[in-house]
Amino acid sequence: MKPISTPDAPAAIGPYSQAVRAGDTVYLSGQVGFDPKTMQLVDGFENQVKQVFDNLEAVCKAAGGNFGHVVRLTIFLVDLGKFSVVNEMMAARFKEPFPARVTIGVASLPRGAQVEIDAILHLVR
Repeated sequence: MKPISTPDAPAAIGPYSQAVRAGDTVYLSGQVGFDPKTMQLVDGFENQVKQVFDNLEAVCKAAGGNFGHVVRLTIFLVDLGKFSVVNEMMAARFKEPFPARVTIGVASLPRGAQVEIDAILHLVR
């Protein structure tokens, strides 16, 4: 097991790694819309979704992959009414075949975030 870390994504705010590689699989911890430079949540739902995808992409890159290697996403939303916005923004960042996905409505997320997304990557040797 190998931890993955990059300054281009928010530092862990607890006892966890940004990602962990186990063989050809990389498990990315959930990302919220923190700006990695300020460690503050960006304003607005769409900006948070964009920042989450930027953060995930930075961790993918640090692991030696990209969004084309993502096989699964888990999306946590405080407001499931904004699901279509996430779909549109995801479609702009990922190409077919799209990763498998789960979307879960939650009561709250860390530090008032409106969205959190984690990912699983498969790196082909």
